[in-house]
Parts: sequence; structure tokens; C-alpha cells
Amino acid sequence: MKSKKSNSYWQTNLKYLLILLSIWFIVSFGFGVILVDQLNSIQFYGFKLGFWFAQQGSIYVFVILIFIYIYLMNRLDKNFRSDK
Repeated sequence: MKSKKSNSYWQTNLKYLLILLSIWFIVSFGFGVILVDQLNSIQFYGFKLGFWFAQQGSIYVFVILIFIYIYLMNRLDKNFRSDK
């Protein structure tokens, strides 16, 4: 049977994953597909914002989410390691 600490660790990990994957979905599908027409009325560095999110913005957000996940997991590992 898993320990209480292990369950807490994985619950926190899954919470992080759910939040980050939700952001990923909103940026890629929401901004790049669903809201593209509304975002195209805004210019960003000379490009329509909907086009920019679909082509480049979502990639930047994905890379940032990777670094955020690394930071969060290192902090989580450090917290659970110090509890031993």
C-alpha cells in the first residue's frame, strides 16, 4: 500500500499536470482555432494575433510551460525529500 506521503506527492503532481495541460489546451486549441477570428482583429508586431498564436505563440507558451513544470517538480521533489 502506498504511503500517505506518496499519495500526496502524486496528487500534487497531477494537479500541476492538469493546470499546465489546461493552459496548453487553451492556448493551442482555444486561441489558435476557436478564437482565431476574434484575435485576428488585434495586431501583434504587424501580424494578426490569431495567426501569431497559431504559428508561433503557442510554441513559445509550450516551451515556457516545460520550464514551469521543471521548476514546480524540482520544488515538489525538494519539499518531499526534506520531509524524510
